[in-house]
Amino acid sequence: MKIKPIALGAAFVLTTMVLMSGGPAGASEGAAERAVAARQAGFKQIGAAFKAVNDELRAGKPDLKEIAAAAARLETHASQIPTWFPRGSGPESGAKTGARAAVWSDAAGFADAAANLRTQTSRLTVLAREGDLAPVRKQAAQVGAACKTCHTAYREED
Repeated sequence: MKIKPIALGAAFVLTTMVLMSGGPAGASEGAAERAVAARQAGFKQIGAAFKAVNDELRAGKPDLKEIAAAAARLETHASQIPTWFPRGSGPESGAKTGARAAVWSDAAGFADAAANLRTQTSRLTVLAREGDLAPVRKQAAQVGAACKTCHTAYREED
């Protein structure tokens, strides 16, 4: 059973609105926890979209329309990453987060890594829409590499 992209997007927006309704990070009790929960929800959306791309690529006959749709969702969520890390929502807040302090202490590097992911996901979307499977496979690997680069520098090991 496939989960409809609209339902996933609506669930993410609703979750984010509820979690962030307490105001900006640092403005109230629990703001850091809400920010962490919202970004974790966002990354789950990214993971689901990238999984959909890879599952389709592993299928006997990959559907490029499905890949393009999942890549577009991936691109949308990737473009939001910089907004998911407000000041005061890092490890110093006491909130349970996998984000390293380097997200904030190396803000320029983090912004570059996020921009690279946006670039790679955008390229994946374009290639999938063009309809040639071989470049899509190569670009999916580039998206994975962009994810790994950021995780290595800015995410704690699980």
